[in-house]
Formats: sequence, structure tokens, C-alpha cells
Amino acid sequence: MMSSYSVSSVFVPYRLLEQGYQSDIVFIVHGKSFCAHRCILSARSAYFAEMFETKWKGKNMIVLKHPLINPAAFGSLLQYLYTGRLDIDVEYVNDCKRLAKQCRLQDLIDDLETKCKKVYEFVSSKPGTCVKVLTIEPTGNCRLQEDLALLADCALPAELRVGFGELPFDSTDNFNSCPDVCFRVADYNFLCHKAFFCGRSDYFKALLEDHFCESEELQTQPSIPVVTLHNITEDIFIRVLYYIYSDDTELSPENAYDVLCVADMYLLPGLKRLCGRTLAQILDEDNIVSIWRIAKLFQLTRLEDQCTEYMAKIIEKLVELEEFVAAVKENAEAVEERQETDSIPLVDDIRFHITSNVQTYSAIEEANQKLEALENLLASIGLEC
Repeated sequence: MMSSYSVSSVFVPYRLLEQGYQSDIVFIVHGKSFCAHRCILSARSAYFAEMFETKWKGKNMIVLKHPLINPAAFGSLLQYLYTGRLDIDVEYVNDCKRLAKQCRLQDLIDDLETKCKKVYEFVSSKPGTCVKVLTIEPTGNCRLQEDLALLADCALPAELRVGFGELPFDSTDNFNSCPDVCFRVADYNFLCHKAFFCGRSDYFKALLEDHFCESEELQTQPSIPVVTLHNITEDIFIRVLYYIYSDDTELSPENAYDVLCVADMYLLPGLKRLCGRTLAQILDEDNIVSIWRIAKLFQLTRLEDQCTEYMAKIIEKLVELEEFVAAVKENAEAVEERQETDSIPLVDDIRFHITSNVQTYSAIEEANQKLEALENLLASIGLEC
């Protein structure tokens, strides 16, 4: 399910860390305050998960006075837990390693040691060079996404966790994700986190902050407000849920359009783009016009361009289809105050793809045949452009 690392995948956690938005825990390290979120720290570190259930249980402020805990190193550790990236002054690397060991972050320890070795080799090969800051970048199949997906796993109602009950290693067992809002979808309760939903979507931000009256509470956990979402099935909401937490979700040709409609309603442009990628994989002669219409409707410019590129390849067949002819007419009418010979965007885009990268004589001949088929269509329906 997880995709490769991208800037957008860390955007919400990064903003939550930087702004302390919807934070529910504060660490005081030798006088310096760090706002954080139990759910993220617990999902990323077994040490934090255990401490929030034992020594730190019920506390909103944790004071760390141990002389070996350096505030700069602690801040860098939080940066790593939230974003997968770490920037640390070289002088504090050992402090950071010590904290990583305490928090059982073996991947971070390994990355720090590898990076230190590379820096040492670099400095040794270039006398006079001074490295002041050590940086670790997220790589490949980002562990951050996998860990945050655990919060989506925990949000699922027990009856929708397919197969989990039969497995001896369900990662949600005995894990408290510290939810603070319940979304009721088709009579199912999803235990979620305001920070992620509000941080990801202005729709949910308005719903939960500006116009939300906590008129109902969860019976099993009275402190958690219940928000009922309408016009969405539990299956589609699950796709939205995983995207909001991990920046990725499972899509198929069968559900991509339904997810797209909901993503548009919930103001989730990144999810819309994921839906567009899925639809782009199923383009064929039968659906090309309808998918192009979808791309136009939802302002998916990349998908729209992929559609017109595909249309250019099969234009000689398309001109025979009533659906395509209707699309050309509608696109012409949509051009405000269009004159008789003004351009038609759909036609212009198809022409562009027909003529682009034409280099050989045979390719020129083929392009001319396609252009002729398109011109004949335009002439037959009384359009010039």
C-alpha cells in the first residue's frame, strides 16, 4: 500500500510539529518546551507508547531534567519521529544516539552511524573541510508512512478489521492510539484524531473547529465526541482514512471515481491526484471520453492531458463515435464568446499530441492522416478552429 517518500507525505506531521496544532502533550526539557501528539509518538516509538500507558499516563506535561538529555537533540528526535528527517549539529550527535537508544529507534541509530562514517570519510579526503550539521533524509518505502498507517488501522471498527481477529500478531492489540474524535459512517464508529483530519483538510477543519457542536458523545468513551458523516459508505471512508494518515491508500478502477467525488467534497487535492493516477491506468476506447469529462470536472490537469494524448493515438476511431463528437461540440460552446474560427481547447490539445515528437517521414504521414480525420469531423459539424 505504501508509496515512496514524497514531500506531501510529511507535510501534515511537519506542520503539526512546527505549530503544535491540536497537541495533547508538552515536554519541558531543561526549560525548553516541545508540543507534541501522543498518537504520533506512540505510533513511531514503542518506548513512548509504553510510557504514555505507564509512568506518563494521564499527564499533559512531562518535565525531563536528566542532565544527559540535551534539548537540541530532543528537538531533532521529535523532528525525526514526525517527518523521517533529522538535522542535528555534529556536536550533539552522541546525545541524539543516546536518546534514540532509549527510545528503541534502531533504524535511527544505524542511520546516524552510517552518516557519521560518510562525513568522517568526506572530511578526511578534503583537508580543511568542516561539517557542522548532519542531515538524515527519508528514503525509499518510508517507515514514517507505515507507522502512521497504524493509526488508521486502530481507527477501524473491530468488525471491519478483516482477518485481524485470526492473527496472533495484530499490531493494534494493546495499542492506545489516543483518539479524540469519532466519525460515524453507515453505523460504524471510526476512532480518529482531529489533528490529522483538520491538518489535512479545510473541510474537516471547518466541521470540527468552526461549526461543530459536540451534541453527541461515544457511550464507551464519553470524552470523545461523535460526528456523523453522510453520503459516504464505510468502504470509501476507509480509503480516505488511510490517505489522511499515511498519504497513501488502496484504490482500484472500481472505487476510484467514488473516492474522487468524496476527495473533492472533503477538499483533499492529493487524494484527487491519486484517483487520477488510477483512472489513467485504465484508459481505453470505450471510456476515454467519459474519463476526460471527469478530469475536466474535477480539474485534474495531468489526467486531462493523458486523456487527450490517448485520444490523439486513436483519433481516427474516435471521430466515428457520437460521444466524442458531442464532447467536441460542448467544448466549443464552453469557450466564452467564441467566434467562428476561435480555437477549441480539446481539439488544440489533440492536435498538439498528434504533431509532437514527429520526426520520421512515416510518422509525418501518419500524423497528417490523423489531422485530416479531425479536420473532416470539424467540417462535418460546422466548426472551424
